[in-house]
Amino acid sequence: MKARILALGALLALGGCVVQPPQPSQPETPPPAVPPTKPSVGTPPGKTPPRTVITPQPSPRPAQSNRPTQFAPPPGGNGRWDASLGVYVIQGQKDLYYRQRTYYRWDDGWYWGVSPQGPWTATDSSGIPPGLTRRHAAD
Repeated sequence: MKARILALGALLALGGCVVQPPQPSQPETPPPAVPPTKPSVGTPPGKTPPRTVITPQPSPRPAQSNRPTQFAPPPGGNGRWDASLGVYVIQGQKDLYYRQRTYYRWDDGWYWGVSPQGPWTATDSSGIPPGLTRRHAAD
């Protein structure tokens, strides 16, 4: 009896795995026919009106900014953006950086904090922006 129930359960479970036949695809509608162009009023029969050539103009480039748009400067405005590092370099502090509400400090290892005064939490290079990791990789 137990074997029959298991066999019936397996049959029902596998019954849902049966491949369905492909459904007929919906017929594609042909693109609308373009009506033939008619010469403009006042054009003699058999003569086509002159074509107007439109030359696309390049769009103006947006003005380049020295400040990044994706990262806000540090509170107090004492940072200078360094695009090669991808962070703000805090002026007047040795090896102190800022990005996205987080300060990073190099002191023979990486530390991070939410204030330039700390408290500092030790971290490895995976928790540091890539530009900073490259800068102090040889240290």
